[in-house]
Amino acid sequence: MTASAARSNGVSKIWPSPEGAVAGIAAGATILVGGFGDVGVPFALLAAVALLGIGDLTIVSNNCGTGERGLALLFKQGLVRKVCASFPVQAGNHHFKAAFDRGEVELELIPQGTIADRLRCAGAGLGGFYTRTGVGTELAGGRETRDMGGVAHLLELPLSGDVALVAAEVADEAGNLRFRRSARNFNPIMAMAARLTIVQANKIVPVGALDPDDIHLPGVFIDRVVDMSAQ
Repeated sequence: MTASAARSNGVSKIWPSPEGAVAGIAAGATILVGGFGDVGVPFALLAAVALLGIGDLTIVSNNCGTGERGLALLFKQGLVRKVCASFPVQAGNHHFKAAFDRGEVELELIPQGTIADRLRCAGAGLGGFYTRTGVGTELAGGRETRDMGGVAHLLELPLSGDVALVAAEVADEAGNLRFRRSARNFNPIMAMAARLTIVQANKIVPVGALDPDDIHLPGVFIDRVVDMSAQ
């Protein structure tokens, strides 16, 4: 299908701006945010959410932002009620720490492999999984465990979101994505685990321009794409 045919059939998922793409996100939403450290983070979409000013948010992310951009803006403006993260405290994330120290933000600490697999289960329609990680620690308090081969395993449930914010290197007009190297990180599984997935892409190409073998995530999981080269 050509790009013009895609547009005429209503297939194109391109949105004109980050602000327009996030405009429908409601207060109280659970937002999955891709990235690892500052790599693969949808900074423009997060800035647009900060401008939107919606609060009571639950954020799911590996980290909690650094400096004065990205997730740090949401903590700075007091928009986050709860965060689920693996490495919430790192150099430069003073806004999260300040909000947490004031008792404004609830933290659910989730081991990195566990958060990844919980997201994967949500995207794949699975009911959860058992893992040895966390057994015998405070994280296992009140949780279901099961003996497998004489070893205790902890039940982990799927982790889904109302919205996923994703950063990609290339997208076509149907939402098929290609990521750049390590910037792929959590972005694909978060895109699959949300009811609404919004992408900022550095480059937009016509439908058919991406070789099928070069597509890292099919457009069926993507709802909106913002062309960052046009911003």
